[in-house]
Amino acid sequence: MNDPAPRAVPPVVPAVVPAPGGARPSVIQLVFREKGALYAAYIPLLSEGGLFVPTLRDYRLGEDIYLLLSLPDDPQRYPVAGKVAWITPANASGGRTQGVGVRFPTDEKTRGVRLKIEEILGTSISSSKPTQTI
Repeated sequence: MNDPAPRAVPPVVPAVVPAPGGARPSVIQLVFREKGALYAAYIPLLSEGGLFVPTLRDYRLGEDIYLLLSLPDDPQRYPVAGKVAWITPANASGGRTQGVGVRFPTDEKTRGVRLKIEEILGTSISSSKPTQTI
C-alpha cells in the first residue's frame, strides 16, 4: 500500500490484537487523533452508524469484529462489537484504502458511542468532502 504523503503522526492508528491461543485476530484498536480522520472513517449511512477500519487482513461480510475506539481529545476507550458490512479490497478503484466497513450493533451502549461521534463531528457529517466510506 503506497501512501501519497508520509505523515509524522498518522490520523488513524489501527492495531490488530491477536486472540489468545493463536486464533485469528478479532480485536482492533482504532485510535482517532484528529476530527478529520474520524470524519473520513465514520459511516452515517448505516442505520446504527459504523466506521471504516483500514486493514490488510481478509474479512468476510457479516464477520464479527471487536473494536476498541479512542476518539479525539477523549481519554476513554469505547468497546464496540460490530460486524463487517462491506469490504474495500486491495487495489480498489479510485485509490481507496484497503479495509472494512464495520456496522455498529443496535445496543444502547453503542448508540451512546455513535451519538458521541456525531457530537464530535457536528455539522461536518453533512459535508461533501470525500471520505474513506460510501
